[in-house]
Amino acid sequence: MLAPTNATFFFNPFDEETRRDPYALFARARREHPAWRHEGLPVVSVFRHADCQAILRDPQTWSSVFPTPPGFAPEDVPRSMLVMDPPEHTRLRGLVNLAFTPRRVRQLAPRVEAIAHELLDAALARGEVDLVEALIYPLPVVVIAELIGVPAEDRARFKVWSDAIVAPLGTVFFEVAPPERVATLRRVRGELEAYFVRLVEARRREPRDDLLSALVAAELEGSRLSFEELLAMLILLLVAGNETTTHLIGNAVLALLAHPEALAALRADPSRVPVAVEEVLRFSSPVQMDPRLATRETRLHGVAVAAGEVALCWLGSANRDEAVFERPEVFDIGRERKPDLAFGFGPHYCLGASLATLEAEVALRVLLERTRGFRRVDDAPLPIPPSIVFRGVTSLPMVLEPA
Repeated sequence: MLAPTNATFFFNPFDEETRRDPYALFARARREHPAWRHEGLPVVSVFRHADCQAILRDPQTWSSVFPTPPGFAPEDVPRSMLVMDPPEHTRLRGLVNLAFTPRRVRQLAPRVEAIAHELLDAALARGEVDLVEALIYPLPVVVIAELIGVPAEDRARFKVWSDAIVAPLGTVFFEVAPPERVATLRRVRGELEAYFVRLVEARRREPRDDLLSALVAAELEGSRLSFEELLAMLILLLVAGNETTTHLIGNAVLALLAHPEALAALRADPSRVPVAVEEVLRFSSPVQMDPRLATRETRLHGVAVAAGEVALCWLGSANRDEAVFERPEVFDIGRERKPDLAFGFGPHYCLGASLATLEAEVALRVLLERTRGFRRVDDAPLPIPPSIVFRGVTSLPMVLEPA
């Protein structure tokens, strides 16, 4: 199914070495195959910044509404904003914007910092920890749980649910889902629905000062979120609210370990942490790929794309495009900032971008403040996420030296 189409270039996003370090292959693709068809499949990979940006900004030609993946039933797939086009997407986004306000995010900053300190208290007491388990995963999931208004002590369940939802992302364009994966997703969807039904009913009876209550109450031009829309939104927030941010923080720690001069610069001047996070987003984008469906026949760099075929926009490649970024392969926190695509582009620009950025900045600043140094336990290869959509680590054994 994924056999090479020629002897000179082949891109298999599932290849383990490619997933560990795709950037040399991305660079070659941008030069030689900016649009590359996967043989025998209705799928084209797109690698350049300008092409990805053009696709993401044009929902008339490139839709976010996909047919039900092979192996699944329509009811298996939550109809969240991610898989909607205007005007339906515009309506939902408007309703959610009423609840997920910049003010609500800003108000979270002190609490995010307090959670980071609490987590590091426990981590520093142990000295040697898996930083993903100790800080990188729990910080975003506790924050999103408190923001939504669900018990943070359920975070172990959130991870199981999130992992099950994330695992098939990307694979649906390349294979028929195996029955066991479909069964797992159906079970998880049932558990999530039962979990959130109780919470939504409770908020309708007794609203609180949380995002769930705000979503239940949100009304725009006489329209409210239906329960199905609310459920899909809560699942999206739960998954996106921890998956992307977890990988962003993990990638930031790895980037600083690999670039001691940048780490030293941040220790000398912590006010530069925000620009460092911006550079991590560009250099090691937590979301690597964003798909779209062609609504009409078109062409990409000479590659014919039929209506109903899929373009995979490789954001990780776009953010290293030489046409936009000078010396893109260099991690440089002092570089001139130019617009990257780490949080997408166009109508589907990430709703939680400001929250993810805030959490990463706080995590890095507190880690630098509370430690004299940190290092990996050993140089063993790190595990990679189970989805081609994300770039990050799922385990990071570290030694922390208290400040």
